[in-house]
Amino acid sequence: MKRFFPVIVLLLALLWVGMSWRRPQPIAADFDLPALGKIPVLVSGRVKPLDTVARNSLLILHGKEAVHLTNGRTVSATHWLTDVLFNAPLADHYPVFVIQNGDVLSLFGWEQNDRKYFSYLELKPFLRQIEEQGALSAKLQSVERSAYQNAILNLRNGLALYQRLENSIQPAGAKDWRREIRQRLDQVSADQAAGTIQRNQQLAEGAYILAVSPAAGNGAEWRSTGSVILQSSAELHPVVERYARIADAYRAGNRHEFNEQVTALSSWMTQHQPIAARRALFEFLFNQIDPFTHSMVLYVLAFLFACASWLIWTRPLNRTAFYLLLLALAIHTFGLISRIYLQERPPVTNLYSSAIFIGWGAVIVALILERIFRDGIGAVCAGAIGFVTLIIAHHLAGNGDTLEMLQAVLDTNIWLATHVVAITTGYSAMFLAGMLAIIYILRGVFTRSLTQPVAISLTRMTYGIVCFATFFSFVGTVLGGIWADQSWGRFWGWDPKENGAILIVLWCAMILHARWGRFIGQRGLMMMAVFGNVITSFSWFGVNMLGVGLHSYGFMEKAFPWLCGFIFSQLVLIALAAMPLECWRSFRQARAAIHRPELQPQISFTSPGLVLETK
Repeated sequence: MKRFFPVIVLLLALLWVGMSWRRPQPIAADFDLPALGKIPVLVSGRVKPLDTVARNSLLILHGKEAVHLTNGRTVSATHWLTDVLFNAPLADHYPVFVIQNGDVLSLFGWEQNDRKYFSYLELKPFLRQIEEQGALSAKLQSVERSAYQNAILNLRNGLALYQRLENSIQPAGAKDWRREIRQRLDQVSADQAAGTIQRNQQLAEGAYILAVSPAAGNGAEWRSTGSVILQSSAELHPVVERYARIADAYRAGNRHEFNEQVTALSSWMTQHQPIAARRALFEFLFNQIDPFTHSMVLYVLAFLFACASWLIWTRPLNRTAFYLLLLALAIHTFGLISRIYLQERPPVTNLYSSAIFIGWGAVIVALILERIFRDGIGAVCAGAIGFVTLIIAHHLAGNGDTLEMLQAVLDTNIWLATHVVAITTGYSAMFLAGMLAIIYILRGVFTRSLTQPVAISLTRMTYGIVCFATFFSFVGTVLGGIWADQSWGRFWGWDPKENGAILIVLWCAMILHARWGRFIGQRGLMMMAVFGNVITSFSWFGVNMLGVGLHSYGFMEKAFPWLCGFIFSQLVLIALAAMPLECWRSFRQARAAIHRPELQPQISFTSPGLVLETK
C-alpha cells in the first residue's frame, strides 16, 4: 500500500483535474449562454469574450462571480450579464450591490443588519444623493477619505458601471428594439425618429461594451451599437441586426431563435475577425478551466502531505507531495503561459500577475531544493508559498480585468521582460528564504525535530536562496534605473518603489556580510531572513499604498490591514526566535540527550547540548 500510495493519489488528482476541465454540454432546450459568452467584444481597449466582461463586472459590483438569490437559485455571471443587456427590468431586481457601511445605509434611511446585498431597483430612488456624495468624495485623495467616503464612492462607481452595461447593446428597458431601429432607418414619423435618435445617442455615448467589430481588413475600429445605428442610412449592420434579434428572442423566451442568432453572430465574428474570435474562444476556455484555483487546491494538499511526512510514512508521503507539486506547477505554468498569450506581454504587468509569477518562481526553486535535499522542507515551502501567492492573486482579481491594458510608461515588452521579471524573481527568492527561516523557527521552538543535520540543511538552503535573491534584486534594480532614465530622464529619483527595491538589495547585503563576518549564526540568519519578508512585502505592496510616486499603479486600500497583519506576524516570529534557547523544545531535546545515551543516535551535536548555534 505504501509503495503505490503516491501513484494512487496522483491518479486521483489527475482524474479530478480532468473532470473539472471537461466542457459542459449545453442543454438543447435552454438558452445557449456559453455560446453567447464566447462572442468577442471590445472593453477598455482590449478584445475579450462576453464571459470575461460578465465575470469582471460582477466581481467589481458584487465581489463574486455568481449571484445568489433569496429563493436559493444561483445566477451565473454570463446569465446575469445577459439579463442586464437584454432584459434590464429583470436584472434590476438582482441583489448585486454591496453596502456594509452603516453611514451609507443611514443615508437612505435604512438600518444596518445582516443583509449586505441590494438591488438596483432599491437604490434607484437615491441615485441623486449617491451621485452628489460620491462626487464630493472623488475630489479627495484616496488617503484622505473616510470609510464612509470610500464606501459611497465605490457605490457610485458601481452604479455608473451598471448603468453603462444596461445601455451597452440596447437602451435599458427596450421592448422591441429591432422595430425601433427600423423606425429610425425608415423614418416612419418625425417624432418617432427623433425619439429613437435621442435614445441611440445616449446608447452611443454611454456604452461600456463596443460590440460591433469592423469587417476584416478595412482598418476600422470597434464601435458601439448606438453609434452604428446613428451612422446607418438604409441598411443595418449585420452585427447590430443579430444583437437586436438576440435581445428580442431572449425577452420573448424564444430559445430556438436565440440560439440560432447567437450561432450566426459567432460565425460572422469568426469570418470577419478570426484572430479576435480565436482569442476570445481561448479566453473563454481559460475562464472555464480556472487553472489557478486548481493549482491552489493541489498546493494545499501537497503542503499537508509534506507536513505529514515528518510524522509518519516519511518516504511515501514525501513522494506524494512532490508528485502533487509537479502537477500543480504544470497547471500553474499553463495558466501563466495562457496569460502571456492572451495579453501578448511578458508574464508580469500588474500586481495580480506579479503574485502569479512570484509564486511560480518560488515553487520552482523550492522543488529544486526538495530534489536535492529530499527532506520535505522544499515541498512544504513550495506548497505554502504557491497557495498564499495564488490567494493574494485571487483577492487582487476583485478590481476587475487582470489582463488590463498597460499605462503608457509601462508599454514596453523589453523592460517588462527584463527589469520586472528580474525584480519579481528577487521577490520570489526573498519570500522563499523567509519561509525556510519560518520552518526553522517553528520546528525549533515547538517541536523536537530540529536536529543538527536539519538545522544545517535549512541554513544552507536559506543562505543559498539569499545569495540568489541578492543577484536578481540587484540586477532588477539597475535595469529599473536604466528604464527610468529612458522614460523619465533620470536614473534615480528616490521614488517610493525605487526605495523599496534598494532596501531589498541592502538587506540582502547586510545578511550576507553579517554571516561572512560571523556576527550572526544560524538563528541570526533566520531572524534576518524573516525580516526580509517584511521588507519585501513593503516593496511589493506597501509603497503602492502610500498613494504617491510614479510607481503607484496598483493601490489596494483593502490590502492595508492584511499587510499590517502579515508584518506583525513576522515580528512575532522574530520574537519567538529571539527567546532563550532553553525555551526551544529542540534545544531541550538535545540537552536531554547528554543525560540519556539512548537518544544520542537520534541527535548528533558537536558543542555541549547545542543543536542550534547560539548567535
